[in-house]
Amino acid sequence: MPGPGGPRGRANFLTEEEKKNTPRITRALLERVLSYLKPYWKQLALVLCCIVVSSVCSLFPSILTGNIIDVLTGKDMGGWFGAGLSALIRLILLSLALHLVSNLIGVGESYLSTWIAQHISYDMRNQMYRHLQKMSQRFFTSANQGDIITRMTSDISGVESVVTNTFTSILSNIITLAVAVTAMFQKNWILALVGIAVVPLFTLPTRMAGKRRWKLAGEAQACNDEINGILNETLSVSGQLLVKLFGREAHEYGRYEEANGRMIRLNIRERMAGRWFFMLLSTLTTIGPMLLYLVGGILMMERDSALTVGDITVLVALLGRMYGPVNSLLNIQVDWIRSMAMFTRIFEYYDMKPEIDDLPGAAELTDAKGEITFDHVSFSYDGERNVLKDISFTLHSGDCVAIVGPSGSGKSTIVNLIPRLWEAGSGQVLFDGKDVREWTLHSLRDEIGIVTQETYLFNGTIRENLLYAKPEATEEEMRQACRQANILDFIEKQPEGLDTMVGNRGLKLSGGEKQRISIARALLKDPALLIFDEATSALDSISEAAIQAAINPLIEERTSILIAHRLSTILAADEILVVRDGAIVERGTHRDLVHAGGTYQELYETQFSKALDDNGAADR
Repeated sequence: MPGPGGPRGRANFLTEEEKKNTPRITRALLERVLSYLKPYWKQLALVLCCIVVSSVCSLFPSILTGNIIDVLTGKDMGGWFGAGLSALIRLILLSLALHLVSNLIGVGESYLSTWIAQHISYDMRNQMYRHLQKMSQRFFTSANQGDIITRMTSDISGVESVVTNTFTSILSNIITLAVAVTAMFQKNWILALVGIAVVPLFTLPTRMAGKRRWKLAGEAQACNDEINGILNETLSVSGQLLVKLFGREAHEYGRYEEANGRMIRLNIRERMAGRWFFMLLSTLTTIGPMLLYLVGGILMMERDSALTVGDITVLVALLGRMYGPVNSLLNIQVDWIRSMAMFTRIFEYYDMKPEIDDLPGAAELTDAKGEITFDHVSFSYDGERNVLKDISFTLHSGDCVAIVGPSGSGKSTIVNLIPRLWEAGSGQVLFDGKDVREWTLHSLRDEIGIVTQETYLFNGTIRENLLYAKPEATEEEMRQACRQANILDFIEKQPEGLDTMVGNRGLKLSGGEKQRISIARALLKDPALLIFDEATSALDSISEAAIQAAINPLIEERTSILIAHRLSTILAADEILVVRDGAIVERGTHRDLVHAGGTYQELYETQFSKALDDNGAADR
């Protein structure tokens, strides 16, 4: 007899939130769901055959049990079975054989169902990942990352249970009930009606206990989430450091102990909930057979019916086989709605159109020169407030332009429009004389190397992180890129060289080392345009000097854009663009702008002058 609510955490009724968010089930939705099953229709047909044969075979031993009892009481079965010991042996062997056949077919059906479910899940995950890769930067900055991962993992994994549990369970339960009811009526229609009348009573305690356990399970889950939050905060590298520095070990232990104790109490209550209902359920399970024995006895003794002891035993056994299927089918609506809700959530993501994609007829960018033109470009993140306003400038091949300005003025937004991480609202961004939208995304981005302030390294070796930019790069190409990025000496001093592990997000390296590896990775692409977006702003002066030593030769060799807060980074630029409130308010060289009395002079006096005094590198 299944427990209340089925598996832990899954109730046989809908929560208020599920009722509120019940999906609208339409023909189009059903056809879309079935489209994932269509490629595997042959396997599904075989599953259906297995379920039918297995369900029928599993019920026959119960029917044969009645015949065995009749043989034991001296009844002649007639035909091949006959009477006596030989009939008993034949019936027992046939019953065992049917059990074995049913179980073997059940294993085959389980394998086929799992195979179909896993392949559908495989198809959906691939489709989802491919689709998400096409989504724009806007999607990833606005969507909840946890929600994205949930739809990629939990929701699609839930589809597997639709095939392996919901679909097969419905078919199996319907067939089992149909065969059981038919067999009962064939034996005796009066006892069949009595048995069927009792069956619905068994579902009441289950549902009552299920609601109570579901409520407690929800509270236990909330408490468990709280515990996980404490563990994530206090046992992470940064969290542990903070706990130690402020001496909060005892406080955090107290928080954990209290939450842990609360969860234990909830778990005990959940497991004990419904015991009174189970007592009632156990009583009802004895009432049903007793009623059959009573009515069957009356028919045999008072009415001189042809009913036998074996027939009554069969009816009792078949009644017991009906409890589970009836309970399951009564809750079919719940499973059905949950399944459709899962598909609806997945389809919501599938139906999101990529904001930025290759346009029809887009050309491949080859032999790029890296010439950039912004022609009266404006841009807004929300469609209302312009972050960029009428931006116009030209960067000739081989030149270097520096973009400076207060934080939040739109500097990074400008450079992000070039590789089409965002799409210009009005105006044009040109790359080598053509609108960036006229080039294919892959070929355009292949010619742009970007080094950002927040360097991201994968948890692997230096070699693996470099090869991410150019998988076919040779050893010498990697070494040359590292040499240009001023990081080769550091790598050669490591025992493992290029095979040195960098740790999660590069935590085993210093900020300057990570940044120079990032520069080497960008160089390995051999891009026509190099963009340094605040590449040194978060580093100490020694690390900055090492990176600056790597950057200076690079900007002399190829087209480049520098965004920086520090003067030393931008002195080598051919032109400086000063951005304020999304507009270019000044432009020229350092020599032109430093005494112009505008934003640049203000930045110079507040941010740049110390660097200038330290370096003595520019003319005031």
